[in-house]
Amino acid sequence: MSLLAYDGGVDDGNSSDTEPDELIDFTAMLMEQRQHGDNDGDCNDSSSWLHGDGDNKLQSQSLDNQGYCLGQYVLGVLDFSSQYGIDYSISYTAANVIGRPTKFPAYGDYPETFTMRTYGDWWQCAPSSMREIQSQNLPTLPTHDFIVVYFEKFVVPTEVAIFETFNPGGVVRIWAYNITKHWTCLWEAKSSDMIQPRTRSNYALRDSRRFAPPLKKTNVITKTLRIDFNHSQLNYYTEIDAIMLCGRTVSMRSMQQLIATASASASASAGLQRLDGGSREVTSGGPITNKLRTLKFQPSCRENYAAKLHEFINNDLSQFLIENNLEPGQQLNSSASQTCLTDLPFEILLKILSYLDLKSLFRMGQVSRLFYDISTHPLLYGELSLKPYWQLTNSKLLCTLARRATMLRKLDLSWCGGFGEVSPTEFKKFLTQRGDNLTHLRLNSCKFLNASCIETVGIVCDNLIELSLRNCAIDPPLLNFSCLANLKNLERLDLFQTAFESELLLSMLEGNRKLKHLNLAFCGVSVNMDNVATHLGTYNTQLVSLDMWKAHFLSARGLQSLARCQHLEELDLGWCLREATLGDSLHQLLSNCPKLKKLFLSAVRGITERDLVHIATLGKNLEQLDLMGILNITHERVYDILVHCTKLQLLDLSFCDSIMDRDLDVIADWSRLFNVDIKSSRIYNAR
Repeated sequence: MSLLAYDGGVDDGNSSDTEPDELIDFTAMLMEQRQHGDNDGDCNDSSSWLHGDGDNKLQSQSLDNQGYCLGQYVLGVLDFSSQYGIDYSISYTAANVIGRPTKFPAYGDYPETFTMRTYGDWWQCAPSSMREIQSQNLPTLPTHDFIVVYFEKFVVPTEVAIFETFNPGGVVRIWAYNITKHWTCLWEAKSSDMIQPRTRSNYALRDSRRFAPPLKKTNVITKTLRIDFNHSQLNYYTEIDAIMLCGRTVSMRSMQQLIATASASASASAGLQRLDGGSREVTSGGPITNKLRTLKFQPSCRENYAAKLHEFINNDLSQFLIENNLEPGQQLNSSASQTCLTDLPFEILLKILSYLDLKSLFRMGQVSRLFYDISTHPLLYGELSLKPYWQLTNSKLLCTLARRATMLRKLDLSWCGGFGEVSPTEFKKFLTQRGDNLTHLRLNSCKFLNASCIETVGIVCDNLIELSLRNCAIDPPLLNFSCLANLKNLERLDLFQTAFESELLLSMLEGNRKLKHLNLAFCGVSVNMDNVATHLGTYNTQLVSLDMWKAHFLSARGLQSLARCQHLEELDLGWCLREATLGDSLHQLLSNCPKLKKLFLSAVRGITERDLVHIATLGKNLEQLDLMGILNITHERVYDILVHCTKLQLLDLSFCDSIMDRDLDVIADWSRLFNVDIKSSRIYNAR
């Protein structure tokens, strides 16, 4: 019997947080999810809550009229987590996966492809890296980035082909959104499937590939796919030219029948699983229930049924089974039964359960009343990450978690709520109930956010020290960030690829003087980075990391202001310094910020040979240095940097044509000699 939505069967008449979770029976939702394509195999083990093939059986009954085979390319992009390019450009953006391949089978770096923001594990090693909330929820191969695309016609998928034209090997999962509004994992990579950059040859790296992994046999009907990426094993940025979906078409009549059948099945399942007043209709049971039923076990308990049944199971069940002549292999070991897991102190059990992922916690609640009480304890819900369960998260789940997470401090809802699964109203209700004690809130790529949601964050969550709103809005009127000015304790603010107003940002910087990590990459053309840098140098001198990648209007004056942030350990100025010369600003920055470990100067055209000398002499603590696209860098300056920057681990020299046209073997030798991973658009060396 499921106790996931059961508070003990005692109604004290209060409507507080201790009342039953009657808004949702999570077991019912999981069984419904099982009927809608949470599948078997390795894909199931890491991404589905319960095992089953209900969706296959359900749809196979309706697909008696198979259509023709169809191959189609992407018609549009619905969502993505990051991209290398900017929205008002065609270079390296997600929109480049639309249509047929334009570069495949050629191999190389092409702006006409889709490229994501990171590669390898370098960003995880940087000072700005964030610890995962509730990390035990993560699968063996976690998702770093994703893209959601749609096609013209519904099909039953037989093949998904991904055309990779540069550094292939990052795809780890392929999902399909079926017509019954549930996600099905069609394929998932194993650790052994990932390309290992330090063992493969340089020749293999130069090959494009049409990646079409074997899909799980299924009858789901879809025209929407999500591709998940893991970059940890990539030598450099991966690039996707196109995505093709192949499958059998389905008649409209078959789809209508399937939707009707699925709706009826879901309603019936929910009706059977929902608890009503502490009881429910039971149509089946577990091994113990079935065994007792075969023995015609019919206890007569008119009052306090739950307590008496619990007492029977703990004290008399073993003797009962022995008296009914069970086989020796089925008998309970009397000596072992004297000491069992439930005999441990509550605190010890609570500690054990604290290592479980969220899915396992819900399953533990199905075992017994004791385990339900432990698995719903507020201490187990001080941190919540639904990001790995994006495909299952909905408004009903938030209602249940709101009752359990009375001591919530950290919340990650990134990637959740797509296709209307989480309503803005339910999200605001959740924050109103549990947001006043939040210190960490991550809402990356949450498309359900609206102006009212942001307003609630600013009003309710005034204890936040971390706020992440990556890729949440591209149009400033869509989200009103003015209420965020109420936040005064922020130490981390991430606005990557999120448009906002310049005056609001300046106000937030002035009000949060303990700020240590700030991400303003892709912040839009409305923000003058010289003004931001001036504010940072005045009010935020404790800054540790700053990302201004592809920001606008930053000049040597802004760089001089940043030199006042003497605790800087990470600075990304890629593509945002377009002046012909930087003067002494870079020298001043390096002199005042000796703790710098990561410095990205991608495509900074004003870098001179003198600046490179300053990097070599002053960058003693540098571990990652990106000089991609520096046109006038010389062979000698590279050697100086390698000799003097003894802690260096990564050096990106891609598209530095003045040195890459010659001495390629010498650069490769230096990579091995100094144990530095040197990146190049022409050669790739492993450490």
